[in-house]
Amino acid sequence: MGDYRDLWQSLDMDLEKHDQLCAVLPEFYGDIYLSQENRPEGMNYFNFVISEIHGLRVQELAEHRKQGGKVLGSFCVFVPDEMIVAADAIGVGLCGGSDFWIPDGERVLPRNMCPLIKASVGAKLSGTCPYFQSVDLLVGETTCDGKKKAWEILEGYVPMHVMDLPQMKRKKDYLHWMDELWLFKEKIEKLTGNEITEEKLAKGIQRINQKRAVLQRLYNTRKAENLPISGKDVLLITQIAFYDDPERFTAKVAELCEELEDRIAKGIGVFKEGTPRILVTGTPMAIPNWKLHHMIETSGGAVVCEETCTGTRYFENLVKEEGNTLEEQIRGLADRYLGINCACFTPNKGRIDDIIRLYKEYRADGVVYYSLPFCHTYALEYKKVKEALDQAGIPVIMVESDYSLQDAGQIKTRLEAFFEMLEISKAKKEVAATE
Repeated sequence: MGDYRDLWQSLDMDLEKHDQLCAVLPEFYGDIYLSQENRPEGMNYFNFVISEIHGLRVQELAEHRKQGGKVLGSFCVFVPDEMIVAADAIGVGLCGGSDFWIPDGERVLPRNMCPLIKASVGAKLSGTCPYFQSVDLLVGETTCDGKKKAWEILEGYVPMHVMDLPQMKRKKDYLHWMDELWLFKEKIEKLTGNEITEEKLAKGIQRINQKRAVLQRLYNTRKAENLPISGKDVLLITQIAFYDDPERFTAKVAELCEELEDRIAKGIGVFKEGTPRILVTGTPMAIPNWKLHHMIETSGGAVVCEETCTGTRYFENLVKEEGNTLEEQIRGLADRYLGINCACFTPNKGRIDDIIRLYKEYRADGVVYYSLPFCHTYALEYKKVKEALDQAGIPVIMVESDYSLQDAGQIKTRLEAFFEMLEISKAKKEVAATE
């Protein structure tokens, strides 16, 4: 990383503590990512992004703000990026995936709550994340009780706007969400001084749809028999999608997809033949939470898809581009965003349907259901999901784990046994098919 100390100092960061954070990441990233064999050349861009994770993009945000632009930080896939782009602002997804920030979060939050929330709050309180220090407005949402109360605490440190996401999908809930989108539009216009017109919102919708479409193309390459890319590389790309420049990101992922499609045509894969194909579902994995994917792919499995907010929920549905009026465009946004099957909704049969559909589409052999400790929404929903998967004959294992590596050995042992069971089951089916 280049010399950005003047930039960080201008953001009122704790430089001494920030140095401690920066000292850990390169080795951690190298062990997980750079140790992989036969990685696609197109991953070099994403290596560069991580090497400059607190540098180049933060500098771009600073330049944008110097020119009078605004930066909005968000924590969730329900915050409409299209509106942010339409107001000539920049949106960045804020991470909370590191143990490093948890002690600072616990200064104001209970210890027995979700590590993602504690890390997110701790990242701001510690003054060690330049993205938190760069935002003019934090945008929260009511996807869980822990977040709702955390926003009240963060309001004491940075301007907040909270979007009230309905917990059901009835007609009145849909109308309520439409109202929330109109309120968000007004909030951004007041913040930026820029009116969101039909023309600007149409361009914003088109730009974000292009980013989603290229991620769909990337995920489609994982349906191949010989996987051209590892699951943890794709997870990294999706995490970077939350804060990188949308147009640059779209172009770089498109270049990578060309390489991956060429690999598929040539039969080049990154896993040995017969490696169990795993669908991961559950809680989002904020950067740099690469733990589960790394354990799966060093224990005999290959991740082929993520039914998570850092997976298909982020990009699967596009916003209709036919709207000619603001009313039609915002209705299109409401349709798209309420189509996300987050565990906060009740009832939530749509998510179960998604898991089974994706399991079939990506020809998975088993499902790993991931939940962070004290994430009640996903932990409770496991019962319904497991019942449905059992009925469909789909093998599933639940893994509950935080960001530390203390339980890594135990989890690897469980995963290895699960993958061995999948291989035996697959071999029996193949023998039965030939008889």
